[in-house]
Amino acid sequence: MRDALLRACRREPVPYTPVWFMRQAGRALPEYRRLREKYSFAQLLQNPDLAVEVTVLPVRKLGVDAAILFADLATPLTGTGVRFSVRDTEGLVIETPVRAWDDLRRLGVPEPAESVPYVLETVRRCRQVLDVPLIGFVGAPFTVATYLIEGRTGRDYHATRAFMYRDPDRWQALMTWLTDVLTKYAVALVEAGVQVVQVFDSWVGALSPSAYRAFVLPYVRRLIQALQARGVPVIHFATGTAGILPLLREAGGDVIGVDWRVAIDWAWAQVGPNVGIQGNLDPAVLLADVPTIRAAAQEVLERVGGRPGHIFNLGHGVLPQTPVEHLQALVDWVHERTRV
Repeated sequence: MRDALLRACRREPVPYTPVWFMRQAGRALPEYRRLREKYSFAQLLQNPDLAVEVTVLPVRKLGVDAAILFADLATPLTGTGVRFSVRDTEGLVIETPVRAWDDLRRLGVPEPAESVPYVLETVRRCRQVLDVPLIGFVGAPFTVATYLIEGRTGRDYHATRAFMYRDPDRWQALMTWLTDVLTKYAVALVEAGVQVVQVFDSWVGALSPSAYRAFVLPYVRRLIQALQARGVPVIHFATGTAGILPLLREAGGDVIGVDWRVAIDWAWAQVGPNVGIQGNLDPAVLLADVPTIRAAAQEVLERVGGRPGHIFNLGHGVLPQTPVEHLQALVDWVHERTRV
């Protein structure tokens, strides 16, 4: 197995800097688009043959150093009583938002083997065919809570923040339930065979440091600790977090993922030397020409300075209009530039 990513998670020497991309399993790849012309997102997810194809495709086409499981942040909510859909134009839409005590009382904590057996089967099949690590992922409790409260991707998450401040008891109940659901799902992924778990707290940058510490940190820390207890490295990723990076480190993770809004060397100094770092090229750079892409990637590498524990990634997901050849060129160039 090409295990550079696993070594980087442990801050061990690597033969070259490992590369993978968030949202690499789709969007920019024409093969994925052709599949989406024939199948809905739910049909792809629930068919292990197709889900394996989507998961493995970027490894074969781009040469990345890890596959990330084809799924969605809402997948763990299957069987809980929350009704949701993933729509082409709107993304994740929660059809039964959680806004009252009665909404909370109707929700359960499902067994993943019963609620999403097809996901676990996809994990097992991926492990049989991959020669790179398989990353599973789960949304962090806060980020999933924003969808449950707002109903869909929001802006500034006013409704979520108001909920949090106005009714801290109900917020605690919601976050406790969510942490139970997400932990059970993520542990099931590990038991099925994923070798790394990335925790996405994509929207937590909307919070102040004091709000993060009081209303979020205990829950995400419990999720991360449960995964680390199973012996897998955890990548803790969030965006817009310049003001709370030390708190993210306190919440936990073997690797802290950062977006493009901060210099990666500064971010590493904020989280300390005892964790790895993932990132952090601006996804929009990949819409420029190859020399510009290489120059921007070179700046990231220079700021890292060859320290062990760096995983090269974008600062967020691949943009749908990204040329595939630009992704391929970036992977090849980072490998060649850093090979020892």
